[in-house]
Amino acid sequence: MGNKEKGANAERELYGIFVENGFRAVRVAGSGMMENTSCDLLAGKTNGKYAVECKASKNPNKYITKEQINDFVIFSEIFGLRPVVAIKFNRQGWFFLDPCQLVDSGKHWCISLKDAQEKGKRFSQYFQ
Repeated sequence: MGNKEKGANAERELYGIFVENGFRAVRVAGSGMMENTSCDLLAGKTNGKYAVECKASKNPNKYITKEQINDFVIFSEIFGLRPVVAIKFNRQGWFFLDPCQLVDSGKHWCISLKDAQEKGKRFSQYFQ
């Protein structure tokens, strides 16, 4: 399975989790492929509205370009949404973080499995 397919599957899985938990959610068409589509999911409930950047990784570290995160945060601010980075490490499940919790590694922002376990929250913790 290629990275694009793996990412799309992760987005669909997370979309289903939002819907199962009473959120209204949509996948953003062309996310990562077209200009001005700076998030993967939009999700909302009466207690909060979110822009979600989804990532999946088989490695213990996930790197995201600074440009991508910057565009994502700006997009979220323009729409008045709370930005959240959702990352799924193989066999570890989903972790949810604020973009400011990512670690600066030079050209990229990084999140390690260890940091995700320590700083991140699970779905029911993050989306109370």
